[in-house]
Amino acid sequence: MPRRIFKRYMPHPDSIREHKSLRFLGSLIHDPNLWHLNRHSVSRAMLAGLFSAFIPLPMQMLLAAGLAIPLRANLPISIGLVWLTNPLTMPPVFYCTYKVGSWALNTPPLTLPSELTMDWISERLVTLWEPILVGSFITGIVLGIVGYFATMLFWRWWVRHNWRKRQERRRKPAL
Repeated sequence: MPRRIFKRYMPHPDSIREHKSLRFLGSLIHDPNLWHLNRHSVSRAMLAGLFSAFIPLPMQMLLAAGLAIPLRANLPISIGLVWLTNPLTMPPVFYCTYKVGSWALNTPPLTLPSELTMDWISERLVTLWEPILVGSFITGIVLGIVGYFATMLFWRWWVRHNWRKRQERRRKPAL
């Protein structure tokens, strides 16, 4: 079952509850539903985590935790998914979200100079922020929804697959 895969990499709930940087959440993270590994909680975690990963904020993990709590999503998975956009992947991800935002706003995208410098970025920031923000929201929502349904479908497939294998083993006569 996919539960075994997730349990292998997840931290123990007690270690997260006692973490000093998460104490401000108080009793909110003591809800056992935030730690369950079932089809619904993991699917919701995919939704919250993937959406948060594409929002250009410095504290994406707090956004993921803030979304996971009311959605009753698995908290560690939703926070962990934020690391899809890490310092290595951020430039191509936000370039793609900029392209999506330019398309959605129907504005022509800027062409990149031969040498990308901070001066060029700071000069163009006035025109760059809106397409990046719109594209990030669109990409985050779309990928979050795709992740939600893909997880639901994969989980169902995995359970059916294992159920059929178990039935076949029971039908085979013992030698």
